[in-house]
Parts: sequence; C-alpha cells; structure tokens
Amino acid sequence: MSKNYLPFLTELAKNNHKDWMDANRDWYQKVRSEFLEDVEELLKGISLWEPELSTFKAKDCVFRQNRDIRFSANKNPYKTNFAAYFAVGGKKYNGPGYYLHIQPGQSFLAGGIWMPPADILKKIRQEIDYSGKELQSILEEPEFKKSFGAMEGEQLKTTPKGFDAEHPFIDFLRFKSFIVSAPLTDKEISSGEFKEKAIENFKKMKPFHDFLNRAVDEAESGEGLL
Repeated sequence: MSKNYLPFLTELAKNNHKDWMDANRDWYQKVRSEFLEDVEELLKGISLWEPELSTFKAKDCVFRQNRDIRFSANKNPYKTNFAAYFAVGGKKYNGPGYYLHIQPGQSFLAGGIWMPPADILKKIRQEIDYSGKELQSILEEPEFKKSFGAMEGEQLKTTPKGFDAEHPFIDFLRFKSFIVSAPLTDKEISSGEFKEKAIENFKKMKPFHDFLNRAVDEAESGEGLL
C-alpha cells in the first residue's frame, strides 16, 4: 500500500507555521492516522521478541508533532518528520529502544541508547570492561555488521576516568552514546517496504540491546553503585 508521508512532510517543511497546519488539518490527521496504523503493525512484530511491548498502543510510541520551542533558537512550531520509539519503559526510558524516523531524504531506523545519564553510562562502561569481547562479537557478527556498520555515538577524546588508555576495549569505553542505525530510502517509505525492513533489522539488534540492558538493569536496581 502506497504511503503519503513524504508529500505531507515536504509541504510541512516549506510551510512550517500554524496557519498552514490549520488549513491542512484534515490532511495531517489522515497521514498521522496512517502512521499510527503502521506503528501498531511494527509493535506487533517487535512484541514477538520483546513481549513486554505487547500491551503498548501506537500512541505510546509516537512522538508529538509540535516542537518545544521555549529554549530553542529555531521557532518553527512543528517537527518535519514522523518518529516512533519502541522501548519497554516508554519514550523516556533510559535503556535501549528501537527508533523509526521518517523524513524526506533522511529516513532511518536505529537502536541502542542515546546519551544515558551518568549512573547508567558508568554501568555500561563497567559491562564493557567485564564483557567487551562479547560486545565486540555482537558488533562484528557478519549480518549485524552488514546491516548497521560500526557503532555510532559521541565519544570522549580522552580516556574515561578509572580506565587505562591501553584497555583492550578503550574505543568502546570512550562512547557516550551506543547506537546502531541503517538508512531507509524514500522508495522504501513510499511503498511501505520500510515496515518489513524495520522489523527484520530491529530483530538483529536484540543481542546488542540485551548487552546494554544488563547494565541498565544493574544501574536501576542499584547493584554495584556507590
């Protein structure tokens, strides 16, 4: 089934103001309803290996279209993408999750943890210290590497406190976010093929998420924290 996301988002990017949105409210509601249906379909797929998500509704995963402009130099009131985040603790969960981003020419899917708070970052680094070989094997598994390439995220230029610069996994320890991603083409979005690709690739992220979740679970339970 053909999708109408990109034409709407293209026009929104050209007309990012309330008057245009008010005049095109019916179009927006139609496209958003379509997105919610697709997100519901993705939820069902992901729930096969993440059963805790089976109780979620699409609206629990989809981000609002309105931007928070209070502290931003960019005063455009609307996001020019559609996005959804699938995580067992909801959109504000500190642990790993699956992310879908739809935007003309810039669509992608991703997974992992973006900028975790200090206590969780500390535990992830401890997990890498103890089990870096396991993370390396996950990231270098041929199908995983073919789909996502290398792990992404902002990194320290120095050595994190408490670790030796000669640590065998110092490159992993320098990360402040732990992300993998894959691009989605406009054709995949328009044709609806992105859903099958998303479910297939999200499932490949499961071992990566399991590794990160061990650290998050310890941090949230207070294990090993001073």
